[in-house]
Amino acid sequence: MPNLSRLRAAALTATAVLLSSVLAGCSDDGSQDEDLTAQELSWKACPAPAQAQGGGDAPSPLPDGGDWQCATMKAPLDWDDPEGDTIDIALIRAQTSGAESRRIGSLIFNFGGPGGSGVTTLPAFGADYATLRTRYDLVSFDPRGVGRSAPVWCQNDQQLDVYFQQDATPDDAIERTEYVDNVKEFNAACEKKSGRILPHVRTTDAARDMDLLRQVLGDDKLHYFGISYGTELGGVYAHLFPENVGRAVFDAVVDPTETPEQGSLGQAEGFQLALDNFAEHCVSQVEDCPVGNSTQDVKARIAKLLKDLDSKPIPGIFPRELTQTAATSGIAQALYSQDFWEYLTEGLEQAYDGNGQILLLLSDFLNGRNQNGEYSNLTAANAAINCADDKPRYTTEYVERKLPEFRAASALFGDYLAWSTLSCTDWAVQGAADHPDVSAPGAAPILVVGNTGDPATPYEGARKMVQALGNGVGVELTYQGQGHGAYDSKNKCVQGAVNAYLLDGKVPAVGTVCS
Repeated sequence: MPNLSRLRAAALTATAVLLSSVLAGCSDDGSQDEDLTAQELSWKACPAPAQAQGGGDAPSPLPDGGDWQCATMKAPLDWDDPEGDTIDIALIRAQTSGAESRRIGSLIFNFGGPGGSGVTTLPAFGADYATLRTRYDLVSFDPRGVGRSAPVWCQNDQQLDVYFQQDATPDDAIERTEYVDNVKEFNAACEKKSGRILPHVRTTDAARDMDLLRQVLGDDKLHYFGISYGTELGGVYAHLFPENVGRAVFDAVVDPTETPEQGSLGQAEGFQLALDNFAEHCVSQVEDCPVGNSTQDVKARIAKLLKDLDSKPIPGIFPRELTQTAATSGIAQALYSQDFWEYLTEGLEQAYDGNGQILLLLSDFLNGRNQNGEYSNLTAANAAINCADDKPRYTTEYVERKLPEFRAASALFGDYLAWSTLSCTDWAVQGAADHPDVSAPGAAPILVVGNTGDPATPYEGARKMVQALGNGVGVELTYQGQGHGAYDSKNKCVQGAVNAYLLDGKVPAVGTVCS
């Protein structure tokens, strides 16, 4: 199963729209004949997204009538052998809407995952960054292993349908063996189909790609907006290239000090908090909450639903059923944003009546499946990048010993997230470290934005990031809100502080709080 503690659902906008209403690889041209920093990008109209990027239509024109432009940048397959084979990194940009004389440079976005396609996500959220576009070219990319950038592939669509229907919270020895075998089978498929790229998708590799992109774009400094896993990528970049950091914002901050186990445990607490907040919000409405009479009743009814689904799934989206695992991941998807709470309410109402369609649809988007039954490579890339980054390899016995701790953190999500720590068992590539190094002495100030109600990257991670970056580098801003991230909540205080920093270089006072 995808590691939710590191995974940002990359299709939030697509989910809202749907609920309310070929691929580049490693180059075969041998060694490089030129300095990659001198390459010129050929910007053209963007094509429709490839399957690895999630499919769909080409991005719509910008609000002012301008077009999104796409290009590819060559980068070394192996940064330890920069003169060797290359891969193509897919790019997208919207040129600045303001006067050239006021242009600061490019603002590079990474929206998280790992495994999310920046080429498809930036246009989906483009209107949210219109103010920033007045002084920046908005730029994003598919990190290596993702989308059109030498994508990692593992199982096919039919196999993934089965994989995501499996019981990811095994209750006995037979179920545990089946779960571990399924993980091993998935990981073996990744090695078989993508073995060449697997050693080269670490976050340190993506950070080096970003510095190459900075140079190719002609910028002296990297101006950056990282969300969720994008904050980890930004922190690693700052560690490797502190002298090249320009104005950078980290939003929905990954705790860089945690091991994968600690990250999963923290997220169990985070999703439980978000579920508590959802239940409290529902029962506080003027009309009766349709999924429970009290906060405790809402949570008790959800727990009973999941228990019942463990032994008896209900119809979902034909021919697939809503299983306990799919329902759990669907609920998690809805908790990423307060905007989705209405869909969670409707989905629970349906499920209590024996219809699992909405919860299964939410689960599909978390896993990168579109309505045509095609999967992007979100799950494959998520596994590949996490397992290349993370050194720990956990065992079934270790997870069993830790289950009481996870259940104490969350009765609903504890088992699910505990067992997800086995996702890198028997992975083909050794993990790099227990956790990333983001220490960046000498770097320019980095604005670190933490959200007190964030389920996926709990609030404490922002403070840990500030401490890890080092004295005088990280500047913390607190948003007292709900959902994954702060800037896209459209809170005026948060957006005002971020905009003033990115556009005018005004660093907010340490300890600033927005609500």
